[in-house]
Amino acid sequence: MRHFVLVVIVVYGLNPIFGQTIEVSQKFKLPNTLSESSGAIFFNDKLITITDSGGENKLYELDTISGTITRTVTVVNATNTDWEALTQDDTSIFIGDIGNNSGDRTDLKVHKISKVDYLNSTDIIAETIDFSYADQSDFTANLNNTEWDAEALVSNSDTHLILFTKDWVNNITKGYLIPKTPGTFAVNPLNSTLESDGLITGGFFNDTSGKLYLVGYSNLLVPFIWTSESFNGNDVFSGTNTKSALDVGQEQIEGIAFVSANRYLMTSESFSVTRLGITFSDDAKLMAFSIDEGALSNSNFENNESIKLFPNPVVEVLYVNGEGIVSVELFDTKSVLLSKGNQAQIDMSNMASGVYLVKINFMNQSSIVKRVVKR
Repeated sequence: MRHFVLVVIVVYGLNPIFGQTIEVSQKFKLPNTLSESSGAIFFNDKLITITDSGGENKLYELDTISGTITRTVTVVNATNTDWEALTQDDTSIFIGDIGNNSGDRTDLKVHKISKVDYLNSTDIIAETIDFSYADQSDFTANLNNTEWDAEALVSNSDTHLILFTKDWVNNITKGYLIPKTPGTFAVNPLNSTLESDGLITGGFFNDTSGKLYLVGYSNLLVPFIWTSESFNGNDVFSGTNTKSALDVGQEQIEGIAFVSANRYLMTSESFSVTRLGITFSDDAKLMAFSIDEGALSNSNFENNESIKLFPNPVVEVLYVNGEGIVSVELFDTKSVLLSKGNQAQIDMSNMASGVYLVKINFMNQSSIVKRVVKR
C-alpha cells in the first residue's frame, strides 16, 4: 500500500495543469556524440548544435532528415568549459560558454564566429566577449543550488544579446543584456523578471513576430515553453508572459531553433535521474513543433530578391518595386498593422525610428515579408 501511494504522487507531479498544450513530434534519437547536446540553431539548411561541459570545442552540423552528423567545425582558440547556448544573427554565430552549475565561475564568455568563416573552413577563430554579473557578490560553490547558472542566449538586436539565467534556487529567471562587441563587460539585470516555475535552458527571439520563446523543464523533467510578447524595448518580461506545456513526456529540453515561419526544432539531452526512489532515463532526441505566430506567419520572409525596397534605411517615403504586386502592408515588429494600400510606396516620414515589416501581396495570392529600417 505504501508503494502504491508513492506511485500516485509521482504521476500527479508529472501532470501539472497548463493553459495550453503544444504538440511535439519526435524526429529521431541524436547520435551518441550529441548525447549532451546543449544548444541549437538552424543555419544553411542544417541544424547546428554543441555539447556542454566536458565536450569538445566543436560545432556539429546535423542533417534533419537522416539524423547523421554531416560536418564538424572546430573553434581552435576556444575551450569548452561549459558551452550551453547557441544563437545567431545575419552575420555571426554566438556560442555561450555560460554554464555555471555551482555559481562560482569568473570566466564566463560568449564566443563570436563569422558566418563567412564558418562556411569556408572547418577550423575557425572566434572573437571573445567576456562578462560577469554586476549584481553577483558571492562566488561560493554550491552545486545545482545557485541563481547564477545560465543556458539560454538570444540575439534581439544588431548590437546586443540577452542571456537568461537558470535559477536552481527560486526558479526566477533574469535577463542580462550583453554587447555583441568583443571586450570585457559587467552586465546588469533587466528591470523585469520571470517566475519560470522551472529551469530555463534555451531560447529564441523572433524579430518578425516580436515574440520571445524560452524552453525548459520542471524538477520532474516536465518540459514547457514560455512566450513573452508586447514588452517594452529590451525589457522582455514587462509584457505578457504565457506558459504552455510541451506534449512530449519527460525530456531534458536543451535547445530551440527557428526553422521557418511557425516551425521550430528542439534538442534534448540524455538523462538518468532518480526522484522519490524511482529512476527515469532516456536518450537525447531531435523534436519538432509548430506555433501559429499571427498575421505574418504564413508569409515567406526575405526570400524573393526580385522585389526591391528602397531606400533602406528610409527617412521619408519607401518605394516597393516588383511584378504582380496587388497590395502592400506595413507592420511593426509586434505584428500590428500600421497601413495598407495598393500603391507601391509608403509614407514613413512620421513614424518612429526602428525596424518595420513590409508585407507584399501578389496576384497569385502569395505574399512575402521584408524588413526595413526607419531612420
